[in-house]
Amino acid sequence: MKNSDPIIVEQTYDASIDTIWKAITELEQMRQWYFPNIPDFKPQVGFETRFLIQNEGRNFTHIWKVTKVISHKLIGYSWNFEEYSGEGLSTFELMEKDSQTILKLKSYVINPFPDDIPEFKKESGQAGWDYLIKTSLVGHLKK
Repeated sequence: MKNSDPIIVEQTYDASIDTIWKAITELEQMRQWYFPNIPDFKPQVGFETRFLIQNEGRNFTHIWKVTKVISHKLIGYSWNFEEYSGEGLSTFELMEKDSQTILKLKSYVINPFPDDIPEFKKESGQAGWDYLIKTSLVGHLKK
C-alpha cells in the first residue's frame, strides 16, 4: 500500500458521543467489534499494545501506539507489523449532529507496506474498514 490518499470511512450512529467513545476506546467493547484478541488498550498518548492476527497462513503481529487523544473527540494511533516493513496511522474523529454521532475514520500510510501482500492493498484496507465501521460496530451498538 503506497503513501497515497487516506482511506476514509464515515458513519452516523443513533448514539451519543459518550457511547461511541466508549465503544472505540474501552477494551471489552473493542474486543466485541474490532479484534477479539486485543490484550490491552488505554486511550492515552504513548500507550502501546501488540497482538497477532493470522490470515491465510500469514502472521500479522499488530503493533499499535496511541499518538493523539482528545477525549470524546479524537483518538489516533500508529500501527505496523512485526513481520513486515511499513507504517500506518488511523484516526477516529467524533462529531455530534442532533442526537446522533458521526464517526470519521481516516487511515493513512506513512511508510509503504510490501506490494506483494494482498492484505496491504488499498482495496483490502478499504473493505476491512468499511466492514468494521459500517457493519461490525453498528451491530455491536445494537446489542
